[in-house]
Amino acid sequence: MMNEILHFPKDGKPHFAPNQWQILSWDQDEGGLPDLEHGPSKVLVPFAWWVKHHKEQDILARAQAGQIGVWFAADDDILKHADLLEEGKTLWPLVAAHFPIFRDGRSFSTAALLRERYSWNGEIRAIGDVLIDQLLQGARVGFDSFALRSDQDKDVALKQFDLFSVTTQNSWRGKRTTLSL
Repeated sequence: MMNEILHFPKDGKPHFAPNQWQILSWDQDEGGLPDLEHGPSKVLVPFAWWVKHHKEQDILARAQAGQIGVWFAADDDILKHADLLEEGKTLWPLVAAHFPIFRDGRSFSTAALLRERYSWNGEIRAIGDVLIDQLLQGARVGFDSFALRSDQDKDVALKQFDLFSVTTQNSWRGKRTTLSL
């Protein structure tokens, strides 16, 4: 995993920035949260973990302090948890959608649902098996940061956003280009 994240804010230019978030994986679930005082100070927890633990006072306090965000597995049904997503808008400084394998595109739908149905205005990060090939599609549906797989070339990644000057579909970033014939 890269120590940097590719940020592409809605009204900004793509750039690399330090990654300040560690990802709590399923195999760490049994032990609870990692020590946030002696390592990275922010953690992304699995949404399924959040569903189980979000009412605990120390978890809630850390979320309110901006130390906890959530990541959605590709098979998480976020539509069943509208109440938690509404609450999360005021708690989570970052949410992420996990790509378990490059060819599994369900996390594109997660980002689109968050932006369109739930009016999510905060950062949405693509994590997991994220390749350069996914950047343009991800940026269109609502991702504004990407944790690229470690073998991906940073310079090539930045160039992806300049490939096309005309868009023929609407996106989260703006309307399609009007073409004069």
